[in-house]
Amino acid sequence: MAALQIPIPGRPESGFVPIPAGWFSMGSDAGQDNERPVHRVWVDGFLLAATQVTNAEYVSFLNATGNPPPPFWNDPNFNHPQRPVVAVSWFEASKYCEWLSAKGGEHYRLPTEAEWEWAARGGVEGKLYPWGDAPPQSLPDYDTRWKTGPEPVARYAPNAFGLFDIGDNVHEWCNDWYSPHYYAISPERNPQGPESGERRASRGGSWRHHIKVSRCAARSSIPPQFQYADYGFRVAADSGSRLI
Repeated sequence: MAALQIPIPGRPESGFVPIPAGWFSMGSDAGQDNERPVHRVWVDGFLLAATQVTNAEYVSFLNATGNPPPPFWNDPNFNHPQRPVVAVSWFEASKYCEWLSAKGGEHYRLPTEAEWEWAARGGVEGKLYPWGDAPPQSLPDYDTRWKTGPEPVARYAPNAFGLFDIGDNVHEWCNDWYSPHYYAISPERNPQGPESGERRASRGGSWRHHIKVSRCAARSSIPPQFQYADYGFRVAADSGSRLI
């Protein structure tokens, strides 16, 4: 396969953000049944990419591995270099993390659901959204955003931990298998999700939904082989990993 080329005009060099260790209340009594029971969880410190993986980043993986590009790769609604790559299956997202680990010599991976929710909350307890309880419609330019697809990453202010687009733009794959009943049996420290399942967990909102931004506690899932135009991913790393 010929090497794929995408120009990279002014890509934000946001890198990875250190997410501190801490306790938080995971889930919500105000949400869906799969967000209950609310339970206390400890998450060890880790690193999380400040942005969703972009087309500009993903093309390096395609060129290096010969992996076929995902659907919509040439669609102008999705292929801007700074937009998040979309229609990547869970398997492809995991393969990207494996490639990044081999390239950087450290352990890169998808975040767990607990890590994602803790990071999205930005250290603030009991709020619906990363910014508080005000509805998404109160965000700047909400009515004019996400008309035909996701927007370039890092266009608006990050959350308190320095994460851009956490809860919007595209759904983000998590490492966990998904179960709607997992919270009832979840361990207290660093939960990893069920040992097996048919669907993989995902988090965050989507440009395609009527409400474009998700609550921090909102859960979603699809089969890991699916490639949807509103699914992307964000990379995590163990706290001892070097940034690349």
